[in-house]
Amino acid sequence: MIFFGEKSLREAINTFLEHFHIERNHQGLENRLIEPGEEVNLRDGDVLCRERLGGMLRYYYREAA
Repeated sequence: MIFFGEKSLREAINTFLEHFHIERNHQGLENRLIEPGEEVNLRDGDVLCRERLGGMLRYYYREAA
């Protein structure tokens, strides 16, 4: 990644922190999310992907049926 100033660096860090706390599984928590959203534990529906930072961070989730 190339940053063009402090603002773009801060935006990237905030995006990563949001991904880290909301979308990333944590081994120390038995592979659970810190702050699970409504899409967690859905069994039916299409699998969708949310990309952040130009595709460097990906989060797969199931759309509600």
